[in-house]
Amino acid sequence: MRFLAYSLMSVINSAKKEINFKVIYYGPAQSGKTTSLNQLNLQIEAKKKSKIKRVPQTESTLFFDFLPLASSDINGYKTHFQVYTVPGQDLYENSRRILLKGVDGIIFVADSQIDRIEDNVKSLKELAAHLKNMGYALQEVPLVIQYNKRDLDSAVSLDELRRVVNSLHVPDFETTAIKGEGVLPAFQCCLREVVSSLKSLA
Repeated sequence: MRFLAYSLMSVINSAKKEINFKVIYYGPAQSGKTTSLNQLNLQIEAKKKSKIKRVPQTESTLFFDFLPLASSDINGYKTHFQVYTVPGQDLYENSRRILLKGVDGIIFVADSQIDRIEDNVKSLKELAAHLKNMGYALQEVPLVIQYNKRDLDSAVSLDELRRVVNSLHVPDFETTAIKGEGVLPAFQCCLREVVSSLKSLA
């Protein structure tokens, strides 16, 4: 199988026979992105990950967590996944835009609470706008949705969340990130979508 130099946005190094993927947790502030990443770190076997690292937020340094992962080979190419969270607060919009560059897959973490529905919609629209400015449509990028905080009494119904947040009918999962519930299946689904996208363009 012959790989293209870039498949969507992944970087393929033919000399080293490596494929480097970038996956981002995106969503409104306090929706559970970093909690999901931390739970993912706990649930993935040690030999497949490195420690989570945090770059302190300053005027010149972006604030994010990342979890480089290694998975099995694809046609002789070693695959690596770098997994980021983006800061959700309004003042970090530029940081989110920069971190989206080179993204291969997105896990959108929606807050299930009834008073956060508008925040979810706003964040999703912002995501679509940033991708459009980079020349991509949201439906062209592997996307998985986490409906987080499903354990709270204030969580709206799954049908309502799907109606408002998942108009593209992408794979979606109910999660309670603080307990680690549903986080790993959502992540694994995103990785499958990313790899499938690569193979379809190879």
